[in-house]
Amino acid sequence: MTHQFAVLTQPQAETIAYMWHYEGEYAFYDMEADQDDMAEFLDAEQREQSVFAITSDEESVGFVSIVQTDAERVDIGLGMKPDLTGNGSGRTFVTSILDFVKATYSSHRITLSVAAFNVRAIRVYETCGFKQTGSFQ
Repeated sequence: MTHQFAVLTQPQAETIAYMWHYEGEYAFYDMEADQDDMAEFLDAEQREQSVFAITSDEESVGFVSIVQTDAERVDIGLGMKPDLTGNGSGRTFVTSILDFVKATYSSHRITLSVAAFNVRAIRVYETCGFKQTGSFQ
C-alpha cells in the first residue's frame, strides 16, 4: 500500500475531529474526548504546516503531526482512520510515516507518546524500531 502525504486541509481536519470515532477504550483517541486538543487541531493557524493528511488511493487513511523539537529530534503524533485499526495494517502505516519524516526532516531521532493501555499500538511501534524510554501521567 502506497501512502501519500499532504498538509491537512480544514475540511479534512473537520472530518477527523467530528466523524472519526473509535470503539471501546480507544474512544480515548476521539478528538471530541479532549476539547482543548480538538480546538487546537481545528485551528489552521496552530496546525500550520505541521499536520499532514495521509491518503491511499485518494482515500483518507490517517494523519500525522510532526514537531521538530530541536536539531536532533522530531516528535510525531498520529492517528489512523478508526475502521482501519486492528486489522494488521499498522506496521505499513507507521513505516510510511517514518519514511516520510526521514525524507522531509533532517532529525536523527523520532519520538512519540502512546497511552499505556494501547498494547496493539505499542506492539506496532516496537516492531518499527521504537523503544520505551520513559513514562508520564
